[in-house]
Amino acid sequence: MPALPRKSWWNANCKSKKVSRHDLGRKNFVSKVWEWKEKSGNTITNQMRRMGDSVDWSREYFTMDPKLSKTVTETFVQLYEQGLIYRGKRLVNWDPVLQSAVSDLEVESEEEDGFMWHIRYPLADANGQPLADGSSLVVATTRPETMLGDVAAMVHPEDERYMHLIGKQVVLPLCDRTIPVIADDYVDKAFGTGVVKVTPAHDQNDYAVGQRNKLPMICVLTLDAKINEEAPRPTRGWTALSPASRSSKTWTPWACWSKSKNTN
Repeated sequence: MPALPRKSWWNANCKSKKVSRHDLGRKNFVSKVWEWKEKSGNTITNQMRRMGDSVDWSREYFTMDPKLSKTVTETFVQLYEQGLIYRGKRLVNWDPVLQSAVSDLEVESEEEDGFMWHIRYPLADANGQPLADGSSLVVATTRPETMLGDVAAMVHPEDERYMHLIGKQVVLPLCDRTIPVIADDYVDKAFGTGVVKVTPAHDQNDYAVGQRNKLPMICVLTLDAKINEEAPRPTRGWTALSPASRSSKTWTPWACWSKSKNTN
């Protein structure tokens, strides 16, 4: 079942013509895929032949062959009905240019030095407003950019510093909403301040925490990688490269922030 290089096909068929798969419609999109398959679909199998692969070529199928697609659909339906798989929201690698999910095998990860950010989350009163005495939790994180999608602040259940705050609410900085303080043994009491943020829609570890604690998933990105309506109004429409998102003159409520070099 050879697969076609996704980016090569897109560049040759749609990108240069500024046409999306939505513009084409499903029928025409499938037709274009088959056209591309006829042009370059034998590249992989020819390589296999040159390498001397011993396979039954009479049983070769293309991913979108009707017979194969029907079998795949029937298998997934059967597994679902047997309770062996489920349908739900999961995190994927999303390419905003291709407008498609990308396999883990196609992702190249790079490690780089980061910073430890300390962000003050004010404790909230019954009306969702910061307490008059200014008390707060200081969250330590290396990923402040996901803060707009936070759904909880989290501490270790045996951390005596914070046990009395479990179940309370804190105000999410920059956002007009409160989030709960929860306890989970995923937290390392010795990491940073011992308080971390939980963003299930933007981090694999946080996703697992969210599932255990039945937390909501708030995605703050559109399919073209812009900040969406879930985020505060001044940030909506920003992208990672947007000048507005980097301008201190545009929006500056950063009194709750501090950062230090991450040495972990």
